[in-house]
Amino acid sequence: MIFDLSHYRKNYKKNSLMEYDIPLDPLILFHSWFQEEKNIHQINEEPNAMSISTIGEDGVPETRIVLLKMYSKEGFIFYTNYLSFKGTAIKKKPKACISFYWPNTERQVIIKGNVIKLSRNRSDEYFYKRPKENQIGCWASKQSTIISSKEYLLNQYKKWSNFFEKNKIKRPFYWGGYIVKPYRMEFWKGQPNRLHDRLVYNLYEENKWKFHRLSP
Repeated sequence: MIFDLSHYRKNYKKNSLMEYDIPLDPLILFHSWFQEEKNIHQINEEPNAMSISTIGEDGVPETRIVLLKMYSKEGFIFYTNYLSFKGTAIKKKPKACISFYWPNTERQVIIKGNVIKLSRNRSDEYFYKRPKENQIGCWASKQSTIISSKEYLLNQYKKWSNFFEKNKIKRPFYWGGYIVKPYRMEFWKGQPNRLHDRLVYNLYEENKWKFHRLSP
């Protein structure tokens, strides 16, 4: 079977991304773009959804969607199961590429960085802010492991729900946060005729960046 998708085509018409109009600090630009996207999202949409790519055991990149939970000059924070595919990949090679695609504003951000596990206290702090149902879900799901059926998973959730009716919920030792500390950030802006804007920041000293333009 052949499915021809060549007719899917969008003509980008919104503002350009120009060197004279961007800050020296890429985080300032990221924050500006994120706020613009957030302000035009519908209430149930997730502008903080990002793809994260790690290198799997077979040497092939693995990409999935996770939710960004915090960002600052320190880096970009997300949470997951440390024993999942992404967790084991990060342990062996603590680097990742994260990216955001925001079709409402015709923008994309691609970030490469070193990945560091958050402290226990910081992971605890976030875990106990989560809804109780989500906390229980961390115990019910041994992420990335093979299970026999959906029924098994639901039974695990029920089991742990019953357990935590009488016991205090604690953060599982295998669940917590990571921070991606960026050393390269690319900002992409769609333009007419596929002449897209691509500006790349590279870290050359602590908190000091240089940027340049790439051909689309």
